[in-house]
Amino acid sequence: MTPAIPTHRSRFFTAIFDLFNPIPYGLFVGTLIFDITYAVTRNVFWGKGAAWLVTAGLLFAVLPRLINLCHVWLPSRYPVSRLEKLDFWLNLLGIIAAIFNAFVHSRDAYAMVPLNVILSVITVALLSIGQVVLAVGKSGFRELARE
Repeated sequence: MTPAIPTHRSRFFTAIFDLFNPIPYGLFVGTLIFDITYAVTRNVFWGKGAAWLVTAGLLFAVLPRLINLCHVWLPSRYPVSRLEKLDFWLNLLGIIAAIFNAFVHSRDAYAMVPLNVILSVITVALLSIGQVVLAVGKSGFRELARE
């Protein structure tokens, strides 16, 4: 029998990561819904709401990404799997797309359409794939998670 190897450095930071990681995802999904609604209705309320949601999502994305950065890339005695590194890169690309989306939302009125919807879809797709990768890594498929 081989002993279980712990995959996280700190239970506290793992709990903080697990607490805050879903929040930006929900806000970015809300941004996507608001962007699609704005593209269809042309009601300024939905465009302004989407701008607020993408900004809040970016603010809430800082803490889990910093914890993930430290966990994946700082030297440790605990092994880091390929799936954790893939999740890091997918989330980083999603956050970059969300930053561009925030700048697109600063445009006047309907000038943000359709780029806002495209960037929202890219952001949500990348973060969704990252969530699936994390779920696969935590579900026990160790042959996929090996380095």
